[in-house]
Amino acid sequence: MADTLALDLARFQFAFTVVWHFLFPAFTIGLASFLAVLEALWLLTKRPHYLDLFKYWLKIFAVAFAMGVVSGIVMSYQFGTNWSVFSDRTAPILGPLLAYEVLAAFFLEAGFLGVMLFGLERVGPRLHFAATCLVAVGTVISAFWILSANSWMQTPQGHTLTAEGFFHPENWWAIVFNPSFPYRLVHTVIGAYLTTAMIVGAVGAWHLLQDAANQHARTMFSMAMWMATIVAPIQAVVGDMHGLNTLQHQPAKVAAMEGHFETRAGQPLILFGWPDSEREETRHAIEIPKLGSLILAHDPNATIRGLKDFPRDQRPTNVPLVFWSFRIMVGMGLLMIGLGLVSLALRWIGNLYTMRPFLRWAVAMAPSGMIAVTAGWIVTEAGRQPFTVYGLMRTADSVSPIAAPAVAASLTAFIVVYFIVFGAGIWYLIHLFRQPPHPHEQGPERGEPIRSAGITPAPAMDGTAKEGVR
Repeated sequence: MADTLALDLARFQFAFTVVWHFLFPAFTIGLASFLAVLEALWLLTKRPHYLDLFKYWLKIFAVAFAMGVVSGIVMSYQFGTNWSVFSDRTAPILGPLLAYEVLAAFFLEAGFLGVMLFGLERVGPRLHFAATCLVAVGTVISAFWILSANSWMQTPQGHTLTAEGFFHPENWWAIVFNPSFPYRLVHTVIGAYLTTAMIVGAVGAWHLLQDAANQHARTMFSMAMWMATIVAPIQAVVGDMHGLNTLQHQPAKVAAMEGHFETRAGQPLILFGWPDSEREETRHAIEIPKLGSLILAHDPNATIRGLKDFPRDQRPTNVPLVFWSFRIMVGMGLLMIGLGLVSLALRWIGNLYTMRPFLRWAVAMAPSGMIAVTAGWIVTEAGRQPFTVYGLMRTADSVSPIAAPAVAASLTAFIVVYFIVFGAGIWYLIHLFRQPPHPHEQGPERGEPIRSAGITPAPAMDGTAKEGVR
């Protein structure tokens, strides 16, 4: 059993680094697909402002992608330093899954990233578009393997457990496609798309507040609002399905999310309150009768288990954190749905680009996606405690035999370096956001050469000159 202080510091260090890391993939997964859509629209319509927007967001993608790679590498080292026991015992399962992510996804992204960033004038538009699509696909494949590994830790299956506590794979199909994985994958990827949409929409709204006639800002803002209008409600449905799956496989986590201590039929929906684990009650609860059972089981009279049904040492260790993180995530989601519905109404009456209070609201929503995905991951990870592999391996038995002062020293170094390096990176991203896209003086009409869009014709791969999109 690990020293309590060393364990808490190791947990906080991993939480600190993973939160910083996840901010960037949550943005770049959606942004890579957005870039692919922009380039496709440029190739299909020959309208130069799509190319302007592609180049504008490509610079931002490069910076965010680089910070995501750096923060991910740092995070991975902690498996060997602070969590060596966990790494040793789960390596036969998690090792291959993480290796597949590197081989099948990261190499794909890295292999075509250079073409995507610098190759438009060298390989021609069609091959460049293929590279952009492959980078976008690579980001989703990366999410696939990472989320499969994390989901196996939440709902482990397809393995045998030795007497010494080592996990050995028996059925890789069951391991990869474990019960929570499909729901977590769809929920997380949609969350990444909404994160990107909120940032793109905020940047477009900010530039519209400076100049309501800015065509580039109108285009990016319109595309972001369509994403909010269509995808945010879908995310709510997917989240409900994910919640039902969690209720089946991790009922203690759901009880903490809902603040339920008592098992009862017709559980209320507790809107707000303060879960008190010592007194085993949610104090100052504001609740709606039977709505909790209706949401969780689609039956207002269904019996939903409370935390008292579980031994204390198998309940989430920080119930208020799970409870409030869940409400922050849901609150951000409801704001996104509201933003999309209001944008639809304004689009209908023709005021989408000129309603200044709405544009200010869109600007304020810029961090909402990142807040939502961060809160969602806190619910996922804090709700799984006190286990690293749910029900099978406790967190206290997973940590390295390392002294608390050593963990504290590395944690302090991480905090200082992260705030300096990634703080500077985020400041630079905001600087890029504030720069308006630069329109070309003369853009190509249908059939005109790419040269008029500011791209120098380059020799094609077959040795002929590609003057344009044919």
